[in-house]
Amino acid sequence: MVTKQITTEEWELIETIRNYRKAYPNGARMLKAEIQDLLDELMDLGYQKK
Repeated sequence: MVTKQITTEEWELIETIRNYRKAYPNGARMLKAEIQDLLDELMDLGYQKK
């Protein structure tokens, strides 16, 4: 088994995706926007790993 440390932001993205799947279809639109924001933040070239 391979283990890897992830940042708080990465964990937040994973949790939001899990919540999206649980919330679908109610509330999915708001969570989808939040997921996109988190993903955009992580993909930003200026993002610094902690």
